[in-house]
Amino acid sequence: MALVELKVGMHCERCIKAIKKAIRKIEDIETYRVDAELNKMTVTGNVTAEEVVRVLQKIGKTATSWNEEHQL
Repeated sequence: MALVELKVGMHCERCIKAIKKAIRKIEDIETYRVDAELNKMTVTGNVTAEEVVRVLQKIGKTATSWNEEHQL
């Protein structure tokens, strides 16, 4: 099972709902968590970061790896 952590721009409730709806459509997702305060999305399951990013791009969202964004 993979753990995917992404930074995603979430500015309003409508954005958050659209993101959740898109993520739920991905097959083999075990869990997902959206943290609007941190603009962070965590997904677990048999899924790659590329798959999640592709789904988010389809709804007009830009996503980047959480680790790349928050390295010391």
